Amino acid sequence: MKKNALMLVVLILVLSMLAGCTGNQSAEKTSSTPSGNTNTAAPALTKKTLKALLDSNPTFPYNKDWPIWKWVEEKTGVTLDVQTPSGKLADTLNLVVASNNMPDLLYIPTHATSNKFGQQGALVNILDHLNEMPNLAAWLKKYPDDGKAVLSTDGKMYMFPNQGFGETNRMIWMYREDIFRKNGLTPPKTYDELYTVLKKLKELYPDSYPLSMRFGQIPDEMFANLTTNFNTGENVYYNFDKKDWGFGPTEDAYKAMLGAWNKFYKEGLIPPDFLTTQTKQWQDMISNSNSFITIDYISRIDFFNNAMRKENPDYNMQFMAPPAGMAGGKQLNPFFHYLEGGLTVASTSKNVKDIMKFMDFFYSEEGKTLTSWGKEGETYSVENGQKKFKPEFTDVTEMRKKTGLQTSGAYTWIDFGAHLSLFSKDLRSAYQEAVKYDLPAMQPKPAFTESENEVLAVTGQAVKKSRDENFAKFVTGTRNLNEWDKYVKEIEGLGVQKLVDTYKAAYKRVESIDLKK
Repeated sequence: MKKNALMLVVLILVLSMLAGCTGNQSAEKTSSTPSGNTNTAAPALTKKTLKALLDSNPTFPYNKDWPIWKWVEEKTGVTLDVQTPSGKLADTLNLVVASNNMPDLLYIPTHATSNKFGQQGALVNILDHLNEMPNLAAWLKKYPDDGKAVLSTDGKMYMFPNQGFGETNRMIWMYREDIFRKNGLTPPKTYDELYTVLKKLKELYPDSYPLSMRFGQIPDEMFANLTTNFNTGENVYYNFDKKDWGFGPTEDAYKAMLGAWNKFYKEGLIPPDFLTTQTKQWQDMISNSNSFITIDYISRIDFFNNAMRKENPDYNMQFMAPPAGMAGGKQLNPFFHYLEGGLTVASTSKNVKDIMKFMDFFYSEEGKTLTSWGKEGETYSVENGQKKFKPEFTDVTEMRKKTGLQTSGAYTWIDFGAHLSLFSKDLRSAYQEAVKYDLPAMQPKPAFTESENEVLAVTGQAVKKSRDENFAKFVTGTRNLNEWDKYVKEIEGLGVQKLVDTYKAAYKRVESIDLKK
């Protein structure tokens, strides 16, 4: 009996030791498991090196020693062996895809390009691996529109969706608050009020062109801003009120927009060469107080204020609410705050499962915080429940240069509040105001089949050329608006309905896909 009792005690001790070892291993795995959008516990990745082709921004070129890579490795076990393009990213992508010797991960700048490579068999369909990605699966249920934005014509997802970083692409109206205050002027809320304000500014500053923009540099963006103010579109567009597709440049609202800009042109309220104005010309007009109202990316508020206040402390460029273009019109800005590029997975990779586990981390709240703010104690602190960058980080660009945060390959889903926290008071205020004038959603961007792309390339370009030429003629007065009906017949004869039908078909195809399942 004693012998049996002794053996029992030994057996119990051995089992206890084994249980202790197992418990320690489980704790280790749990400690490196991302806290995501689900309660599913994912095992920690073993140490793994993945090859990646990433873009390198000239302002903050890729640096292998950025701490972001160390932080990501601590959480995922993955080290990235990064290659950057020696020339244009598009050229490098074409070469590596053609070589069939692709890195595991590739940063691709547009959805159209990733869809093309994906349909050629070069990229993995991410949706096939959702069962391995609990965070992304939950994220897609929460943000289905962001997921649909990167779907291909075959209903597949070849690019990981992004959210948050597109906020840097916001465009707004802005004005010289100091000039308005000095002259007792009020920011206009409608185009009629805009005309009155521009006329007054022209009287006060005869050599000025009160309203200017870099139309020649970014015409598509400028067209979108002008037409949005008149509740129409610059091309084929989705009308959220009618829940249908239409063609803006043949609508009465577009005609009204042309009439307003023709009046501005005739009375010298905009530069005579406004259609060809490039960035340098425009910057000089704004900087030299030869122009007082403009439209551009929201970051231009700090761009001008920081530079000009060195010589003129009163200089004050501020956000201006977009003017409604017509009676009953809405004060809205176009929806530009989205990102086209993203990460994709090579079909030749032998590490697909590891890649999916790695990428899933970025769709967890922990991943979002890490890639937005960095590591608590090293880059940020938490005060009264609010995250705050450490004092040495005072500028977004410098922060990215030093840390690698929010650079190519280092994010998918970010908290834009991290960026916002480093902006000036003026720019933070502009962002807070700008969201009040958002469209209900971004214009749908359905993927097109090869035959549909052919329609866009041939018919679409012919229509666009006619639109551009006639916009210039109507605004400058070389064609009278009395010829509007004739113009409508001309441009419709080029295949407008064919274009609209193409968008409708592509949109219907994407809308039939349910990512919430």
